[in-house]
Amino acid sequence: MDGRASRMIAGVSLAMALLAGCGPTEGLSVDRPGPVGSQGDETGKETGTNPLDNPDGTEPGLAQITSGRDRSDARDVISQVQTKGRGPKTGYDRDEFGYAWADNADDVPLSHNGCDTRNDLLKRDGEKVKFRSGSDCVVVSMTLYDPYTGKTIDWSKEDAAEVQIDHVMPLSYDWQMGASRWTDAKRKQIANDPLNLLPVDGSANSAKGDSGPASWLPPAKGIRCSYAVRFAQVALKYDLPVTAADKETMLGQCA
Repeated sequence: MDGRASRMIAGVSLAMALLAGCGPTEGLSVDRPGPVGSQGDETGKETGTNPLDNPDGTEPGLAQITSGRDRSDARDVISQVQTKGRGPKTGYDRDEFGYAWADNADDVPLSHNGCDTRNDLLKRDGEKVKFRSGSDCVVVSMTLYDPYTGKTIDWSKEDAAEVQIDHVMPLSYDWQMGASRWTDAKRKQIANDPLNLLPVDGSANSAKGDSGPASWLPPAKGIRCSYAVRFAQVALKYDLPVTAADKETMLGQCA
């Protein structure tokens, strides 16, 4: 089996083994090199991971998909997503997905490691990460490359809202597409699954709200195919459909 076939199988498998992770050692400023498949910005700095190479969401960031072969693979992933109309929002509440950033979601990477989901994601994607004194969990400052806007953000906890954690497939969208009928445990999973979570510019996340891809796409056009793939990966993992308009838009980003 060649590398392309292996990656495609990994990208859509719903029976993948989930990994657990832990943060870097207290007091260190972490400036790690990007993994295989990462894309550099104009300075050559590594900025994230190709979602086709990151089917469980444990690798940092979101890199552009640029090659013709990868864009074909991306369309293959998106094509597998089912479609249906968006249901009513009746009964939706954020608390239906558990309390925010719970560390006790079962069967998702990075859970049950003694650190809440938000800080796990800041550690995953941030560079030059610094922790609160006496902690190897609570991030107090870092540098983040935001894939949605293409900006590099020097973030500190004093201005926490400058970086927000985006649910790529929004929770209220999940609710309307079928999660209203799930168990509490499954809703907690999708709310804390790193596959569905990206630290991004706070204003971009606020502008997105609970939109699907037909209504909102990242301002940085180069990342839109990768965003569509990540949206599809979440939908496939949790057996959720998207609207026909959203699927058409997603396929169009990787044309």
